[in-house]
Amino acid sequence: METKQGAVERAYRALKEMAASYKFKPDERLNESTLSVQLNISRTPLREALNRLIAEGFFTFRSGQGFYCRSLNPSEIMDLYEARAAIESEAARLAARRFDPAELAGLQRFLKESEAVYSPGVSPVELVRLDEEFHLRLAKLSGNAELVRLLENVAERIHYIRIIDLQSLSEREGVPAITIRPHVRILAAVKAGNEEGAAREMNAHISRRLEEVTQNVRMAFSRIYAP
Repeated sequence: METKQGAVERAYRALKEMAASYKFKPDERLNESTLSVQLNISRTPLREALNRLIAEGFFTFRSGQGFYCRSLNPSEIMDLYEARAAIESEAARLAARRFDPAELAGLQRFLKESEAVYSPGVSPVELVRLDEEFHLRLAKLSGNAELVRLLENVAERIHYIRIIDLQSLSEREGVPAITIRPHVRILAAVKAGNEEGAAREMNAHISRRLEEVTQNVRMAFSRIYAP
């Protein structure tokens, strides 16, 4: 028999995939009754799952109205990507100066093991999860807890659009376009103690996506509202 926590986790994963595949339109109000029947789950674990996804930027809650799919605002997303580039570039710079060798070796192993996941048919949700873990672990090598907290906040707020971004990229250019090579270059600079090189590689990595994010938001809108 499924436990309450198991039901929450199942609903969380299902709703996340639904949001990532454009099952909900931006600013659309969610029908909890319909979702409860569709997912074969009671309202309490459904709401717990929805609240988890609010924290990750997939949905919002309006008092007295209910849960809504979040908006897609290109200007806000650009601001967040720019903030992310600044935070992560400084974190990479400090990581090159302060990294713990054992933690760096662990991150290198994680990156090598995750390479096999980058294959045809893999969910963009899973790719973003691996990518976020890499960036967060790298930020922790900086030894600066405030930078880590700032990155966690920004990552939560762009999580939804990053899934759209990766999905659009893989559809347009194929899975080989999604690669760990930029991460390998960043780690190499960190390991060499090259502070400027690590910051430069990180900034280039994030800025490449920044240049395409507005286009991908527009593509998402065209996909969502396609007849």
